[in-house]
Amino acid sequence: MKNHTSHDSHGAHGGHGGGRPGGLAVSADGYTLEVDSTILPAGPRQHVGFRVIGPDGQPVTEFVAEHEKDLHFIAVRRDTAGFQHVHPVRDEKGDWSTELDLEPGDWRFFTDIHPAGHDGTLTLGIDVAVAGPYDPRPLPEATRTARIGEYGVALDGALVPGEASELTLTVSRNDQPVTDLEPYLAAYGHLVALRVGDLGYLHVHPEGHPGDGTTAPGPGISFLAVAPSAGTYRLYLDFQHDGVVRTAEFTVHTTEAAPAPVPAHGDHHGHHGHHGHHGHHAHH
Repeated sequence: MKNHTSHDSHGAHGGHGGGRPGGLAVSADGYTLEVDSTILPAGPRQHVGFRVIGPDGQPVTEFVAEHEKDLHFIAVRRDTAGFQHVHPVRDEKGDWSTELDLEPGDWRFFTDIHPAGHDGTLTLGIDVAVAGPYDPRPLPEATRTARIGEYGVALDGALVPGEASELTLTVSRNDQPVTDLEPYLAAYGHLVALRVGDLGYLHVHPEGHPGDGTTAPGPGISFLAVAPSAGTYRLYLDFQHDGVVRTAEFTVHTTEAAPAPVPAHGDHHGHHGHHGHHGHHAHH
């Protein structure tokens, strides 16, 4: 049993540990994600209704807010296209509703939650089919820069299997650094990372927060992330500027820490290698 609940002990810094990302199961620790329909029509602003059923068999109505919200809802097509991070509304019975722009294909819906009385965050995931001819897109090439209109976002840092590493995303507009990012979900950005192949959902934590006296409103936004395994990941950064939330997307391959630990010093896990001056973050 211990293996099934080991990620609880991490609490909100949960992580689902280095080895087990969230979102792979529709039900975990007695909580189940239930959608009104697992087959939806294609089109803009499609209504989606859902609820989280608790261990007592009733919809959950009490949550601990994380990043200012009781529940974060993420939708992405299985080919990693169509990413949307929306903010559903809940009625008193525990039914949530939102709208999504849906193209035909197989989708994965995630709820990132901290139910009251549960000792940490949970990410549940469910498959939903959107009717119509499906034209899956190839995985975008690995890249360190993303462009969204006149905005550019540059990614610095590496994902290292089983190890906490720092990722910094630097925002520019017309090639000028953006130094007046607006707070979004209690940070200057919200980063979602998904493992390619099964859409395993990584817990990623912003470093610092607006108003703490040290975190600048851009151009750089820093996060701590743990890749649960070697492989390829898709990163989606939501950031707000001039009142509009935009999303920058990246494809990232993991890298090994360098230099690799020699067997005689294996207990160091190579933490001081690749991080350089970031090394002190590795144990958060």
